[in-house]
Parts: sequence; structure tokens; C-alpha cells
Amino acid sequence: MSRPDPMLVADLAPSETSVTDYDLAHAPTYLRLLDAATEGASWEEACRIVLGIDPDREPERAASAHRSHLERARWLTEQGYRDLLKGT
Repeated sequence: MSRPDPMLVADLAPSETSVTDYDLAHAPTYLRLLDAATEGASWEEACRIVLGIDPDREPERAASAHRSHLERARWLTEQGYRDLLKGT
């Protein structure tokens, strides 16, 4: 299985209970979203800059993409990292 293009962000992040190829390919995206949230950036700004989705043009897609990717990023830092330590 080939890894997804890290420049292409899915409308929704994975919801599997293990780390996926998508997660590995998009680790920098997840880290950038976590940084943006920590720095207090608006979700719209983070979505526009990090995910490349314009919330003014696609408000529903942007909101759900941002929410799911940020949730996945948090899951990876709280639970998913165990898979990485085991060597998925």
C-alpha cells in the first residue's frame, strides 16, 4: 500500500484505533495543528494555513476537516503514539 500524499488533506481524518498510513504521512500537519491550537490561532486561520481549505468558501468542509484532524492529532499524542513506539 502506498502512502497518501501529505499535501492532500482528506475531508476527515482517520478514526481507526491504530495509527494509519494517512497518520504517518500527515504527522507534520497534526503537529502544526497542535501548535496553532496552543498558540491560540483561530480554527479558521489554522484551517486555511495548515489544511489548505478556505473556510469562507467551504465552511462546513473546513470546520469538519479541522475538527477531525485536530481530534486525531490529540488522539495520537494521548494514545496513538504507543503504536509508533511498538513500530506499528
